[in-house]
Amino acid sequence: MDQEDRIALFLDYENLALGVRDHHGGRAFDLRPIADALAERGRVVVRRAYADWSYFDEDRRMLTRSHVELIEIPQRMGASRKNAADIKMAVDAVELAFEREYISTFVIGTGDSDFTPLVHKLRELNKRVIGVGVENSTSALLPPACDEFLFYDRLEGVEVPPAAGRRGRAARPAGTGAPPPAERPAEPPTEPTVETAPAAEEPARDVDTLSVLVAQTVAGMQGSASGEVTASGLKRTLLRKDPTFSESDYGFRTFGELLRHLAGHNVIELAAGPAKGDPEVSLPERGDREVAFALLRSVVVDLAGEGGAAALSGLKDQLRRARPDFSEKKLGYRSFLQFCKAAATSGAVELRWSAEAEDYLLTPHTA
Repeated sequence: MDQEDRIALFLDYENLALGVRDHHGGRAFDLRPIADALAERGRVVVRRAYADWSYFDEDRRMLTRSHVELIEIPQRMGASRKNAADIKMAVDAVELAFEREYISTFVIGTGDSDFTPLVHKLRELNKRVIGVGVENSTSALLPPACDEFLFYDRLEGVEVPPAAGRRGRAARPAGTGAPPPAERPAEPPTEPTVETAPAAEEPARDVDTLSVLVAQTVAGMQGSASGEVTASGLKRTLLRKDPTFSESDYGFRTFGELLRHLAGHNVIELAAGPAKGDPEVSLPERGDREVAFALLRSVVVDLAGEGGAAALSGLKDQLRRARPDFSEKKLGYRSFLQFCKAAATSGAVELRWSAEAEDYLLTPHTA
């Protein structure tokens, strides 16, 4: 048990409940998918939800059955209930961070960018922060601030309605926890977030793009860190680059399954790591790189002719004419210039800067 992460869960409940209602065709918020996702990450020792519970009677019963402590933020005339909930939740989270040193991870359930300073403060206190929010009602500012961000819509067990059902604001069906319109106070609940992400259709996530991301990340880790790159370290780095990253978005059940797929396509190589189930990840040293260097040399020869030189500008387009699927990033290089420098180091070409041409010039390597 000592090795388990201790997790504190804080829910800005009105933000989540209204976000699910508005973007999931009037469906009610369900805590179970979040609880299941957190159970895979550690032991949840604190569960608190903040709202004016007179709006969410049925939801209150569901949360109580899940052992969530309900913090009442009552409606007050002439005061902002939203700000009262935000301040109370932020104060409680920071207080708990100081009082309970054994809590290593804080989960902030909201899509509101007002909680970004809280996330920064918790990370300053050496706490890991996981955000949870409804995709179309989450501020674009919040996910990058977190160590990891889980979109409620993508969690296992959440039924997402068709896109057409998410365009309009659907009426809330009976039994979702909010009182009928006639029973609601004159002041409507605040919207779940001030700044929301665009509601445009998300582009399809293709594995080729993922291959480039993984290859670049492995190359950067190999160049900047001592020792081997492990699968667990790679996953943490990918999450630092993009806290919303999840292998399930690309159709893989586990990160190991993703790595095996990429290894099968010669994007990476896997070897036994320091711990069972945590393999070492590296980039192929030969094969595709040598083929790419040979391709570069042949294109330079065709362009330069006898005793000539080819300019770096426009050279990548020439390579793609010869090989349409060429991408230096798939080989682990951040730029085409970095790829050409590696080719020069290998002896495939010679590379020099020309002040006259104001460009790099490449010539075929001569012995």
